Amino acid sequence: MNALISLAALLFIFIFMIYMVPALQETKGVRKTMLTSDPELKKDPDYKKQTAQLSRDIQRLSKKYASFTSGQSYIVINTTDNRFFLYKNKKLIREGFCSSGSYTMLKTEGERKWIFKTPKGKYWIQGKITSPVWRRPDWAFVEEGLPIPPENDPSRYEYGVLGDYAMSIGDGYLIHGTLYKRFLGMPVTHGCVRLNDEDLEAIYNTLSIGSKVYIF
Repeated sequence: MNALISLAALLFIFIFMIYMVPALQETKGVRKTMLTSDPELKKDPDYKKQTAQLSRDIQRLSKKYASFTSGQSYIVINTTDNRFFLYKNKKLIREGFCSSGSYTMLKTEGERKWIFKTPKGKYWIQGKITSPVWRRPDWAFVEEGLPIPPENDPSRYEYGVLGDYAMSIGDGYLIHGTLYKRFLGMPVTHGCVRLNDEDLEAIYNTLSIGSKVYIF
């Protein structure tokens, strides 16, 4: 996202120098020089150096932008506003609300603690599954004040709470559905990204293994 902002800024500066500066006229009480109307200015080494550098910067940022927005479908997740943006062939095809990490901390009486935040950065879809089953981690029992069961205890497995689809982005983080749709648009999760049923299905059918996931 910073690359996009930088690119936009450089494009504005470049356009200003090439097209706006020549339009500066003498106004009442203020004398302004029509800089680029003078052919000699375009021969000035400093002017040529600056415009050449701007052109190189724009080319560099354009290539970087293209690498982030290839023809492959991808999704952008804004954890501040809790919104998602789904792209296909570089076009926005769907957007809506989601829920991300709450940034709350859970601690045990010992030294264990968990901070429930959604990771930020560049990720990709590592796995896709239908009718996912949630394997409850230790913190899920601590949070409810229950004793932590053995690793493969049946109480760890919970059905029907992740929606019809789930997509993994690694390290146990998923993009999945939710029973608590009224909380969509709010930071309430334990780190995963939650979606409503319709958006989840559309995203599941659009993204493939390897599709990029940008979270900020």
